[in-house]
Amino acid sequence: MTAATAAELERELTARGALLEGHFRLSSGRHSNRFVQKFRILEDPRLMERVAASLAVPARALAPTIVVSAAVGGIVLGYETARQLGTFGIFVEKENGAPALRRGFALGPGDRAFVVEDVVTTGGSVREVLDVVRAHGAEIAGVGIIVRRAPADFRVPTVALLDLPIESHDPEVCPQCAVGEPVTEPGSRYLGSK
Repeated sequence: MTAATAAELERELTARGALLEGHFRLSSGRHSNRFVQKFRILEDPRLMERVAASLAVPARALAPTIVVSAAVGGIVLGYETARQLGTFGIFVEKENGAPALRRGFALGPGDRAFVVEDVVTTGGSVREVLDVVRAHGAEIAGVGIIVRRAPADFRVPTVALLDLPIESHDPEVCPQCAVGEPVTEPGSRYLGSK
């Protein structure tokens, strides 16, 4: 099994119809004329294995003891990355609207968490997971991202497999909204503007 290169990953996204054109409300609340449908990657176990291998290789040098992701989209990525690293994989989900560890998941001062995310625009979801990890006393080993749509500084070692700059706008200044183009919400969640 070989790791996926950035060029291969972009080709796979294109071939699978995962790069959508239109007017989209992203999970960050921002609007964009392009959308990355991450589930076209996550639905294929063989591709997911290669993508996770691409994250696991640099992660090994960071010596993580656990992989942490955000529900729902990050669960598959977190599980497969953890499997390849030989660690546990847990996820953060909402409880009463706030990100939390549930289902008996635990972190503590002896843990070094490698936080993984599928697609990053503003980094809001990653920051929520980082906050939960830190609140439980664990250390952040690093962050791994499949697709980074825009720069995001998490102040820890960060690996992005594919930098795919895609413009996004606050809804108040969205050029597509200004001309009355209907907006769609293809993502797995909508949190409002961050």
